[in-house]
Amino acid sequence: MKIFLIFFVGSIFGFLIEILYGLVMDKILIFRKGLIYGPFIQVYGVGAVAFYLLICKIKEPKKVFFAGMIMGGVLEYIFSFLQEVIFGTISWDYSHLLFDINGRTSLVYCFFWGAISVAYLKLIFPLIDKIDILLENTVARIITYCLFAFMIFDITVSCIAGMRQDARKNNIPPRNKIETFIDSRYPDEFMDKVYVNKKEI
Repeated sequence: MKIFLIFFVGSIFGFLIEILYGLVMDKILIFRKGLIYGPFIQVYGVGAVAFYLLICKIKEPKKVFFAGMIMGGVLEYIFSFLQEVIFGTISWDYSHLLFDINGRTSLVYCFFWGAISVAYLKLIFPLIDKIDILLENTVARIITYCLFAFMIFDITVSCIAGMRQDARKNNIPPRNKIETFIDSRYPDEFMDKVYVNKKEI
């Protein structure tokens, strides 16, 4: 449950970071999401968990920075690759930047990941042990279990809806009642509004 809460909070943090990035870099208010329901971008959540596990073993800032660079770049690459293979889309393309790797990650964004990992070490990591104290409370544990169940539902629905959109693009009809329901509940217009920054391959 501790690992899940780190993932949960990290996913929300990523959503807020993307809003800030849009305001600063693009001068627009845009809501980038990784899941259909809720303010989550799960690559940041996975990154938060990875950084936590990394920092537990490496606590020297310089080593954390370089390890965070590599880990963040690898995570970005893997998530981009899986999104393209499973859903036929991508949500970012760094091919216009120097030292990019197949457009999935780049040296510039690896530096960002490194900086985030150091900030994580200095600001977040010292507070994480308080999660253990929080989870000693029965109400907090029940809420955490409910959030966990909701996240499983959200991820499952988002994945199925994304795969069905890709299938519709390839003129593959629904094969059962579940896929028929998904097509009616999550049509292309809905999915395009949720995932405003995705591009079809």
